[in-house]
Amino acid sequence: MHAHREINSDYPTGGQSPGEKETEPPPANAMYHQSLAASRLSSSLLTLPKELPAFCASNHGMLVMNPGLLNSRAGSPYYSETYSDNLNNKRKKPAIQTRQERFAGSGNVCPMGSGASRLYSSLAQTLVSTSTTTTPLAQHPSPSQGCHSPPGGHPLQLLRECEEALRDRPPRLLRAFICPGEGEVDREEVDNDATQRTIRVMQWNILAQALGEGMDSFVNCPLEALNWAERKYLILEEILTYRPHILCLQEVDHYYDTFQPILASLGYRGNFCPKPWSPCLDVKGNNGPDGCALFYDEARLDLVDSVNVRLCALFTPTNQVAVVTTLRCRVTGRRLCVAVTHLKARSGWECLRSAQGSDLLRNLTTLTQSPGGPSGPIGVAPDTPLLVCGDFNAVPSEDVYQRFASSPLILDSAYKRLSRDGLSEPAYTTWKIRPTGECCNTLDYIWYSREAFSVDAVLDMPTEEQIGPNRLPSYNYPSDHLSLVCDFSFKKQEEE
Repeated sequence: MHAHREINSDYPTGGQSPGEKETEPPPANAMYHQSLAASRLSSSLLTLPKELPAFCASNHGMLVMNPGLLNSRAGSPYYSETYSDNLNNKRKKPAIQTRQERFAGSGNVCPMGSGASRLYSSLAQTLVSTSTTTTPLAQHPSPSQGCHSPPGGHPLQLLRECEEALRDRPPRLLRAFICPGEGEVDREEVDNDATQRTIRVMQWNILAQALGEGMDSFVNCPLEALNWAERKYLILEEILTYRPHILCLQEVDHYYDTFQPILASLGYRGNFCPKPWSPCLDVKGNNGPDGCALFYDEARLDLVDSVNVRLCALFTPTNQVAVVTTLRCRVTGRRLCVAVTHLKARSGWECLRSAQGSDLLRNLTTLTQSPGGPSGPIGVAPDTPLLVCGDFNAVPSEDVYQRFASSPLILDSAYKRLSRDGLSEPAYTTWKIRPTGECCNTLDYIWYSREAFSVDAVLDMPTEEQIGPNRLPSYNYPSDHLSLVCDFSFKKQEEE
Protein backbone atom coordinates (compact mmCIF):
# COMPACT_ATOMS: atom_id res chain seq x y z
CA MET A 1 0.00 0.00 0.00
CA HIS A 2 1.40 3.35 -1.06
CA ALA A 3 -0.59 5.62 1.19
CA HIS A 4 -0.42 8.12 3.97
CA ARG A 5 -2.10 7.67 7.33
CA GLU A 6 -2.40 9.45 10.65
CA ILE A 7 -2.25 8.22 14.24
CA ASN A 8 -4.08 10.22 16.93
CA SER A 9 -5.14 12.59 14.19
CA ASP A 10 -8.28 13.98 15.83
CA TYR A 11 -6.53 17.11 17.00
CA PRO A 12 -8.78 19.07 19.35
CA THR A 13 -9.46 22.71 18.76
CA GLY A 14 -9.42 23.54 22.42
CA GLY A 15 -7.11 23.03 25.38
CA GLN A 16 -3.34 22.83 25.40
CA SER A 17 -0.72 20.18 25.81
CA PRO A 18 1.19 19.71 29.07
CA GLY A 19 4.00 22.19 29.39
CA GLU A 20 2.72 24.63 26.81
CA LYS A 21 1.50 28.03 27.82
CA GLU A 22 -2.23 28.47 27.52
CA THR A 23 -3.09 29.99 24.19
CA GLU A 24 -6.40 31.50 23.20
CA PRO A 25 -7.62 29.96 19.92
CA PRO A 26 -7.56 32.43 17.03
CA PRO A 27 -10.82 33.84 15.66
CA ALA A 28 -12.60 31.95 12.91
CA ASN A 29 -11.21 34.31 10.28
CA ALA A 30 -7.62 33.93 11.47
CA MET A 31 -4.84 33.24 9.00
CA TYR A 32 -4.59 29.66 10.09
CA HIS A 33 -7.17 27.86 12.21
CA GLN A 34 -6.08 25.23 14.70
CA SER A 35 -8.21 22.59 13.00
CA LEU A 36 -5.16 21.01 11.45
CA ALA A 37 -6.76 20.98 8.03
CA ALA A 38 -3.29 21.39 6.60
CA SER A 39 -2.14 18.13 8.16
CA ARG A 40 -4.73 16.34 6.11
CA LEU A 41 -3.07 17.47 2.90
CA SER A 42 -0.76 14.98 1.34
CA SER A 43 2.57 16.77 1.08
CA SER A 44 3.28 15.36 -2.34
CA LEU A 45 -0.12 15.59 -4.00
CA LEU A 46 -1.72 18.71 -2.57
CA THR A 47 -5.46 18.04 -2.67
CA LEU A 48 -7.21 21.35 -2.22
CA PRO A 49 -10.86 22.14 -1.46
CA LYS A 50 -13.18 22.70 -4.42
CA GLU A 51 -13.71 26.33 -3.47
CA LEU A 52 -10.05 27.12 -4.13
CA PRO A 53 -9.68 26.96 -7.93
CA ALA A 54 -7.23 29.86 -7.90
CA PHE A 55 -4.60 27.59 -6.37
CA CYS A 56 -5.13 24.63 -8.69
CA ALA A 57 -3.46 24.54 -12.08
CA SER A 58 -3.79 21.73 -14.58
CA ASN A 59 -2.13 18.41 -13.79
CA HIS A 60 -2.14 19.31 -10.10
CA GLY A 61 0.41 22.07 -10.59
CA MET A 62 0.18 24.76 -7.96
CA LEU A 63 -0.47 28.43 -8.49
CA VAL A 64 1.41 29.83 -5.54
CA MET A 65 2.72 33.20 -4.53
CA ASN A 66 6.21 33.21 -5.99
CA PRO A 67 7.40 29.89 -4.56
CA GLY A 68 10.37 29.74 -6.87
CA LEU A 69 11.26 33.40 -7.19
CA LEU A 70 13.24 33.30 -4.00
CA ASN A 71 14.83 36.72 -4.26
CA SER A 72 11.62 38.62 -4.89
CA ARG A 73 10.84 41.24 -2.29
CA ALA A 74 9.51 39.78 0.95
CA GLY A 75 5.77 40.23 1.21
CA SER A 76 5.29 40.90 -2.48
CA PRO A 77 1.56 40.30 -3.00
CA TYR A 78 1.52 39.11 -6.59
CA TYR A 79 0.95 35.60 -7.83
CA SER A 80 2.92 33.80 -10.45
CA GLU A 81 2.34 30.44 -12.08
CA THR A 82 5.91 29.37 -11.69
CA TYR A 83 7.91 26.42 -10.49
CA SER A 84 10.93 26.08 -8.32
CA ASP A 85 13.46 25.29 -11.00
CA ASN A 86 13.59 29.04 -11.59
CA LEU A 87 15.15 30.27 -8.36
CA ASN A 88 16.11 33.73 -9.53
CA ASN A 89 13.99 36.06 -11.64
CA LYS A 90 16.45 38.93 -11.61
CA ARG A 91 19.30 39.52 -13.98
CA LYS A 92 22.33 37.71 -12.65
CA LYS A 93 25.41 39.65 -11.76
CA PRO A 94 28.66 38.20 -13.09
CA ALA A 95 30.15 35.97 -10.41
CA ILE A 96 33.58 37.50 -10.15
CA GLN A 97 34.42 36.14 -6.72
CA THR A 98 33.21 33.30 -4.57
CA ARG A 99 31.91 34.10 -1.08
CA GLN A 100 35.08 32.57 0.40
CA GLU A 101 37.27 34.78 -1.80
CA ARG A 102 35.15 37.88 -1.26
CA PHE A 103 35.34 37.67 2.53
CA ALA A 104 38.91 36.44 2.93
CA GLY A 105 40.38 38.71 5.56
CA SER A 106 37.36 40.98 5.59
CA GLY A 107 35.00 41.74 8.43
CA ASN A 108 32.52 43.74 6.38
CA VAL A 109 28.94 42.55 6.34
CA CYS A 110 26.24 44.24 4.31
CA PRO A 111 22.81 44.66 5.87
CA MET A 112 20.24 42.25 4.46
CA GLY A 113 17.04 44.14 5.11
CA SER A 114 14.22 43.09 7.40
CA GLY A 115 10.77 41.61 7.40
CA ALA A 116 9.46 38.11 6.84
CA SER A 117 7.90 36.62 3.75
CA ARG A 118 4.16 36.12 3.90
CA LEU A 119 3.99 33.82 0.89
CA TYR A 120 2.01 31.23 2.83
CA SER A 121 -0.63 33.60 4.12
CA SER A 122 -3.12 33.47 1.27
CA LEU A 123 -2.99 29.68 1.09
CA ALA A 124 -3.29 29.46 4.86
CA GLN A 125 -6.42 31.58 4.82
CA THR A 126 -8.09 29.00 2.61
CA LEU A 127 -7.52 26.25 5.14
CA VAL A 128 -9.81 27.72 7.80
CA SER A 129 -12.13 25.04 9.13
CA THR A 130 -13.89 24.25 12.36
CA SER A 131 -14.24 20.55 11.68
CA THR A 132 -12.31 18.11 13.83
CA THR A 133 -13.48 15.02 11.96
CA THR A 134 -10.66 12.88 10.65
CA THR A 135 -10.83 12.54 6.89
CA PRO A 136 -8.85 10.18 4.68
CA LEU A 137 -5.67 11.62 3.28
CA ALA A 138 -5.02 11.67 -0.42
CA GLN A 139 -2.99 8.73 -1.58
CA HIS A 140 0.50 9.29 -2.89
CA PRO A 141 0.71 8.55 -6.60
CA SER A 142 3.08 5.81 -7.62
CA PRO A 143 6.71 6.85 -8.11
CA SER A 144 6.37 6.29 -11.83
CA GLN A 145 4.12 9.33 -11.96
CA GLY A 146 6.99 11.52 -10.80
CA CYS A 147 6.84 14.85 -9.01
CA HIS A 148 3.97 17.22 -9.52
CA SER A 149 6.25 20.16 -10.06
CA PRO A 150 7.69 19.88 -13.56
CA PRO A 151 11.25 18.58 -13.64
CA GLY A 152 14.09 20.84 -14.62
CA GLY A 153 15.71 21.90 -11.36
CA HIS A 154 19.30 20.79 -11.02
CA PRO A 155 21.04 20.75 -7.62
CA LEU A 156 24.32 22.24 -8.83
CA GLN A 157 22.57 24.99 -10.74
CA LEU A 158 20.38 25.87 -7.77
CA LEU A 159 23.40 25.76 -5.48
CA ARG A 160 25.21 28.27 -7.69
CA GLU A 161 22.16 30.52 -7.64
CA CYS A 162 22.04 30.31 -3.83
CA GLU A 163 25.72 31.23 -3.64
CA GLU A 164 25.17 34.16 -5.98
CA ALA A 165 22.22 35.41 -3.89
CA LEU A 166 24.41 35.16 -0.76
CA ARG A 167 27.56 36.66 -2.25
CA ASP A 168 27.40 39.66 0.12
CA ARG A 169 27.30 37.42 3.18
CA PRO A 170 30.26 35.71 4.84
CA PRO A 171 31.13 32.22 3.50
CA ARG A 172 29.29 29.23 4.85
CA LEU A 173 30.79 26.98 7.50
CA LEU A 174 33.14 24.46 5.89
CA ARG A 175 32.83 20.96 7.35
CA ALA A 176 34.41 17.62 6.48
CA PHE A 177 33.13 14.07 6.47
CA ILE A 178 34.81 11.73 8.93
CA CYS A 179 34.90 7.99 8.29
CA PRO A 180 34.94 6.06 11.58
CA GLY A 181 38.40 4.59 11.99
CA GLU A 182 39.77 6.36 8.91
CA GLY A 183 39.55 10.08 9.67
CA GLU A 184 38.66 12.86 7.25
CA VAL A 185 37.71 11.76 3.76
CA ASP A 186 36.49 13.28 0.50
CA ARG A 187 33.24 11.42 -0.11
CA GLU A 188 33.36 12.36 -3.80
CA GLU A 189 36.47 10.20 -4.20
CA VAL A 190 35.09 7.12 -2.47
CA ASP A 191 34.62 4.01 -4.60
CA ASN A 192 31.57 4.58 -6.82
CA ASP A 193 30.05 1.15 -6.14
CA ALA A 194 30.18 1.85 -2.40
CA THR A 195 28.57 5.28 -2.70
CA GLN A 196 25.81 3.86 -4.91
CA ARG A 197 24.75 1.70 -1.97
CA THR A 198 25.05 4.51 0.57
CA ILE A 199 22.02 6.33 1.95
CA ARG A 200 22.79 9.86 3.12
CA VAL A 201 20.58 11.25 5.90
CA MET A 202 20.36 14.86 7.07
CA GLN A 203 18.79 15.87 10.40
CA TRP A 204 18.25 19.58 11.00
CA ASN A 205 16.18 21.95 13.10
CA ILE A 206 16.13 24.84 10.63
CA LEU A 207 14.60 27.42 13.07
CA ALA A 208 11.05 28.52 12.31
CA GLN A 209 11.00 31.96 10.74
CA ALA A 210 8.29 33.23 13.07
CA LEU A 211 10.22 32.06 16.14
CA GLY A 212 13.54 33.41 14.93
CA GLU A 213 12.18 36.88 14.28
CA GLY A 214 9.48 37.01 16.91
CA MET A 215 10.16 34.87 19.99
CA ASP A 216 13.59 33.29 20.35
CA SER A 217 15.53 36.47 21.27
CA PHE A 218 19.00 35.73 19.91
CA VAL A 219 20.63 38.74 21.49
CA ASN A 220 23.84 38.70 19.42
CA CYS A 221 22.17 37.98 16.08
CA PRO A 222 21.11 41.07 14.09
CA LEU A 223 17.51 40.94 12.93
CA GLU A 224 18.73 41.56 9.39
CA ALA A 225 20.55 38.22 9.47
CA LEU A 226 17.18 36.50 9.99
CA ASN A 227 15.48 38.15 7.02
CA TRP A 228 13.62 35.32 5.27
CA ALA A 229 14.26 36.82 1.83
CA GLU A 230 17.87 35.64 2.17
CA ARG A 231 17.88 33.25 5.10
CA LYS A 232 15.98 30.72 2.99
CA TYR A 233 18.91 30.72 0.57
CA LEU A 234 21.22 29.75 3.43
CA ILE A 235 18.95 26.84 4.35
CA LEU A 236 18.73 25.67 0.74
CA GLU A 237 22.49 26.06 0.32
CA GLU A 238 23.12 23.73 3.26
CA ILE A 239 20.74 21.12 1.86
CA LEU A 240 22.08 21.38 -1.69
CA THR A 241 25.69 21.19 -0.50
CA TYR A 242 25.20 17.75 1.05
CA ARG A 243 22.30 16.51 -1.12
CA PRO A 244 20.87 13.90 1.28
CA HIS A 245 18.69 11.03 0.12
CA ILE A 246 16.59 11.50 3.27
CA LEU A 247 16.00 14.93 4.78
CA CYS A 248 14.46 15.29 8.27
CA LEU A 249 13.56 18.83 9.34
CA GLN A 250 12.03 20.45 12.41
CA GLU A 251 10.53 23.92 12.91
CA VAL A 252 9.37 24.09 9.31
CA ASP A 253 6.92 26.95 8.83
CA HIS A 254 7.51 27.50 5.09
CA TYR A 255 6.68 24.03 3.83
CA TYR A 256 4.10 24.72 1.13
CA ASP A 257 5.52 27.95 -0.28
CA THR A 258 9.22 27.09 -0.24
CA PHE A 259 10.52 23.65 0.66
CA GLN A 260 7.89 21.41 -0.91
CA PRO A 261 7.88 23.02 -4.39
CA ILE A 262 11.63 23.55 -4.55
CA LEU A 263 12.58 20.09 -3.33
CA ALA A 264 9.90 18.52 -5.55
CA SER A 265 11.62 20.07 -8.57
CA LEU A 266 14.80 18.26 -7.49
CA GLY A 267 13.11 14.88 -7.30
CA TYR A 268 12.18 14.80 -3.61
CA ARG A 269 8.82 13.80 -2.23
CA GLY A 270 7.85 14.80 1.28
CA ASN A 271 5.35 14.84 4.09
CA PHE A 272 4.64 17.56 6.64
CA CYS A 273 3.01 17.31 10.05
CA PRO A 274 2.32 20.64 11.81
CA LYS A 275 2.11 21.02 15.56
CA PRO A 276 -1.53 21.32 16.65
CA TRP A 277 -0.74 24.37 18.80
CA SER A 278 2.36 25.79 17.19
CA PRO A 279 3.95 28.73 19.04
CA CYS A 280 4.42 30.35 15.64
CA LEU A 281 0.70 31.12 15.66
CA ASP A 282 1.28 33.50 18.57
CA VAL A 283 3.54 35.67 16.41
CA LYS A 284 1.85 38.50 14.56
CA GLY A 285 1.95 38.04 10.81
CA ASN A 286 3.02 34.42 11.12
CA ASN A 287 3.34 32.12 8.14
CA GLY A 288 1.32 29.28 9.67
CA PRO A 289 2.28 26.57 12.14
CA ASP A 290 5.69 24.98 12.32
CA GLY A 291 6.13 21.24 12.30
CA CYS A 292 8.21 18.28 11.19
CA ALA A 293 8.91 17.48 7.54
CA LEU A 294 10.44 14.40 5.97
CA PHE A 295 11.66 14.35 2.36
CA TYR A 296 13.18 11.49 0.40
CA ASP A 297 14.88 11.25 -3.00
CA GLU A 298 12.60 9.37 -5.38
CA ALA A 299 15.55 8.36 -7.56
CA ARG A 300 16.92 6.30 -4.68
CA LEU A 301 13.87 5.41 -2.55
CA ASP A 302 10.29 4.27 -3.09
CA LEU A 303 7.44 5.04 -0.71
CA VAL A 304 5.85 2.11 1.11
CA ASP A 305 3.83 3.93 3.78
CA SER A 306 3.79 7.18 5.72
CA VAL A 307 2.15 8.05 9.03
CA ASN A 308 1.77 11.25 11.01
CA VAL A 309 1.86 10.64 14.77
CA ARG A 310 0.73 12.95 17.53
CA LEU A 311 2.81 12.02 20.55
CA CYS A 312 1.09 11.24 23.84
CA ALA A 313 2.14 11.37 27.48
CA LEU A 314 0.17 9.31 29.99
CA PHE A 315 -2.46 8.70 27.29
CA THR A 316 -2.87 12.47 26.79
CA PRO A 317 -2.15 13.96 23.35
CA THR A 318 0.61 16.59 23.47
CA ASN A 319 1.73 19.38 21.17
CA GLN A 320 4.62 17.37 19.70
CA VAL A 321 4.43 15.27 16.55
CA ALA A 322 6.40 12.84 14.42
CA VAL A 323 6.43 11.77 10.79
CA VAL A 324 7.17 8.07 10.25
CA THR A 325 7.82 6.93 6.68
CA THR A 326 8.64 3.45 5.44
CA LEU A 327 10.76 3.38 2.28
CA ARG A 328 12.27 0.80 -0.06
CA CYS A 329 15.80 1.32 -1.35
CA ARG A 330 15.85 1.04 -5.15
CA VAL A 331 19.48 -0.17 -5.16
CA THR A 332 19.28 -2.95 -2.57
CA GLY A 333 15.53 -3.60 -2.57
CA ARG A 334 15.52 -3.45 1.22
CA ARG A 335 13.10 -1.56 3.41
CA LEU A 336 13.84 1.01 6.08
CA CYS A 337 11.63 3.04 8.40
CA VAL A 338 12.54 6.69 8.98
CA ALA A 339 11.08 8.90 11.71
CA VAL A 340 11.50 12.60 12.39
CA THR A 341 10.36 14.26 15.61
CA HIS A 342 10.78 17.33 17.81
CA LEU A 343 10.23 16.79 21.52
CA LYS A 344 9.12 19.33 24.14
CA ALA A 345 11.61 22.12 24.78
CA ARG A 346 12.81 23.84 27.96
CA SER A 347 14.24 22.63 31.21
CA GLY A 348 11.74 21.36 33.74
CA TRP A 349 9.94 19.21 31.17
CA GLU A 350 12.28 16.21 31.27
CA CYS A 351 9.48 13.85 32.37
CA LEU A 352 7.26 14.95 29.52
CA ARG A 353 10.06 14.42 27.00
CA SER A 354 10.66 10.96 28.44
CA ALA A 355 6.98 10.08 28.06
CA GLN A 356 6.91 11.42 24.50
CA GLY A 357 10.01 9.39 23.65
CA SER A 358 8.43 6.27 25.10
CA ASP A 359 5.31 6.83 23.04
CA LEU A 360 7.37 7.28 19.88
CA LEU A 361 9.26 4.05 20.58
CA ARG A 362 5.96 2.26 21.13
CA ASN A 363 4.63 3.51 17.80
CA LEU A 364 7.86 2.58 16.01
CA THR A 365 7.71 -0.92 17.46
CA THR A 366 4.20 -1.33 16.10
CA LEU A 367 4.94 0.18 12.70
CA THR A 368 8.03 -1.93 12.04
CA GLN A 369 6.37 -5.25 12.78
CA SER A 370 5.66 -7.74 10.02
CA PRO A 371 2.15 -7.42 8.55
CA GLY A 372 1.41 -10.94 9.77
CA GLY A 373 2.10 -10.36 13.43
CA PRO A 374 4.58 -9.20 16.05
CA SER A 375 8.25 -8.90 15.18
CA GLY A 376 9.33 -11.37 17.82
CA PRO A 377 10.38 -11.45 21.46
CA ILE A 378 11.83 -8.40 23.18
CA GLY A 379 15.46 -7.89 22.23
CA VAL A 380 15.01 -9.13 18.66
CA ALA A 381 15.56 -6.52 15.94
CA PRO A 382 12.39 -5.47 14.10
CA ASP A 383 11.74 -6.64 10.56
CA THR A 384 12.21 -3.13 9.16
CA PRO A 385 15.36 -1.34 10.37
CA LEU A 386 15.03 2.16 11.77
CA LEU A 387 16.50 5.62 11.37
CA VAL A 388 15.15 8.09 13.95
CA CYS A 389 16.10 11.75 13.53
CA GLY A 390 15.14 14.59 15.79
CA ASP A 391 15.67 17.56 17.99
CA PHE A 392 15.07 15.76 21.27
CA ASN A 393 15.71 18.89 23.37
CA ALA A 394 17.50 16.52 25.72
CA VAL A 395 21.16 16.19 26.68
CA PRO A 396 22.62 12.64 26.75
CA SER A 397 22.17 12.35 30.52
CA GLU A 398 18.39 12.72 30.26
CA ASP A 399 16.01 9.81 30.66
CA VAL A 400 14.63 10.03 27.12
CA TYR A 401 18.13 9.59 25.68
CA GLN A 402 18.69 6.57 27.89
CA ARG A 403 15.35 5.10 26.80
CA PHE A 404 16.45 5.20 23.17
CA ALA A 405 19.93 3.91 23.97
CA SER A 406 18.52 0.91 25.87
CA SER A 407 15.49 0.28 23.67
CA PRO A 408 14.64 -3.30 22.58
CA LEU A 409 14.72 -1.84 19.07
CA ILE A 410 18.54 -1.97 19.39
CA LEU A 411 19.33 1.61 18.41
CA ASP A 412 22.58 3.54 18.55
CA SER A 413 23.44 7.20 18.03
CA ALA A 414 25.40 7.79 14.83
CA TYR A 415 27.23 10.90 16.01
CA LYS A 416 28.97 8.97 18.76
CA ARG A 417 31.13 7.66 15.93
CA LEU A 418 32.86 11.06 15.83
CA SER A 419 34.43 10.41 19.23
CA ARG A 420 37.65 8.44 19.58
CA ASP A 421 36.08 5.79 21.76
CA GLY A 422 32.80 5.74 19.85
CA LEU A 423 30.90 6.23 23.09
CA SER A 424 30.55 10.01 23.46
CA GLU A 425 28.23 12.46 21.75
CA PRO A 426 29.63 15.69 20.26
CA ALA A 427 30.16 18.62 22.63
CA TYR A 428 27.34 20.55 20.97
CA THR A 429 24.73 20.48 18.24
CA THR A 430 23.30 23.90 19.16
CA TRP A 431 25.06 27.05 20.37
CA LYS A 432 23.21 30.27 20.98
CA ILE A 433 23.09 33.33 23.22
CA ARG A 434 19.77 34.39 24.70
CA PRO A 435 18.93 36.98 27.36
CA THR A 436 19.18 34.21 29.96
CA GLY A 437 22.73 33.38 28.90
CA GLU A 438 24.77 31.21 26.56
CA CYS A 439 23.51 27.72 25.69
CA CYS A 440 25.92 25.16 24.27
CA ASN A 441 24.35 21.69 24.28
CA THR A 442 23.89 18.44 22.41
CA LEU A 443 20.17 18.07 21.71
CA ASP A 444 19.97 16.60 18.19
CA TYR A 445 20.48 12.96 17.23
CA ILE A 446 20.34 10.42 14.44
CA TRP A 447 19.50 7.01 15.89
CA TYR A 448 19.90 3.90 13.73
CA SER A 449 19.37 0.13 13.96
CA ARG A 450 22.91 -0.93 14.69
CA GLU A 451 22.32 -4.54 13.65
CA ALA A 452 21.11 -3.49 10.19
CA PHE A 453 23.17 -0.41 9.27
CA SER A 454 26.83 0.54 9.12
CA VAL A 455 27.86 4.17 9.63
CA ASP A 456 30.17 4.93 6.70
CA ALA A 457 30.74 8.65 7.31
CA VAL A 458 29.66 11.47 9.64
CA LEU A 459 29.81 15.20 8.93
CA ASP A 460 32.09 16.82 11.48
CA MET A 461 31.00 19.69 13.70
CA PRO A 462 32.36 23.18 13.03
CA THR A 463 34.83 24.52 15.55
CA GLU A 464 34.13 27.28 18.05
CA GLU A 465 36.30 29.58 15.95
CA GLN A 466 34.24 28.83 12.83
CA ILE A 467 30.99 29.48 14.67
CA GLY A 468 32.28 32.79 15.98
CA PRO A 469 31.81 34.76 19.20
CA ASN A 470 28.20 35.72 18.45
CA ARG A 471 27.28 32.03 18.09
CA LEU A 472 24.20 30.94 16.12
CA PRO A 473 22.24 31.89 14.11
CA SER A 474 24.37 34.34 12.17
CA TYR A 475 24.88 35.97 8.79
CA ASN A 476 26.48 32.79 7.45
CA TYR A 477 24.45 30.12 9.25
CA PRO A 478 20.63 30.23 9.30
CA SER A 479 19.74 28.25 12.43
CA ASP A 480 20.69 27.93 16.08
CA HIS A 481 21.03 24.18 15.48
CA LEU A 482 23.72 22.58 13.34
CA SER A 483 22.79 20.06 10.68
CA LEU A 484 23.73 16.42 11.24
CA VAL A 485 24.64 14.41 8.12
CA CYS A 486 25.47 10.68 8.05
CA ASP A 487 26.12 8.12 5.33
CA PHE A 488 24.63 4.70 6.09
CA SER A 489 24.78 1.40 4.26
CA PHE A 490 22.90 -1.82 4.85
CA LYS A 491 24.90 -4.59 6.39
CA LYS A 492 24.92 -7.85 4.48
CA GLN A 493 22.06 -10.07 5.52
CA GLU A 494 24.35 -12.66 7.16
CA GLU A 495 26.05 -9.90 9.24
CA GLU A 496 22.82 -8.80 10.93
